[in-house]
Amino acid sequence: LLAQAGGLIAEVGGQLSHGAIVAREYGIPAVMDIHQATQKLRDGQRVRIDGEKGTIEVLSAEGSL
Repeated sequence: LLAQAGGLIAEVGGQLSHGAIVAREYGIPAVMDIHQATQKLRDGQRVRIDGEKGTIEVLSAEGSL
């Protein structure tokens, strides 16, 4: 799945967690340890992930792709 993903956002983990390591191997941005990410983000939202800064920006509302 990660090979097809545009990025990774996880509620737990750090830069040495498995998800972060695999994301680096695939060259996709990852932001880890985002408190309540599954409550704050919804399916269909477009987001911009900056793995270097550790930030997430919501670009569109739910379902507006």
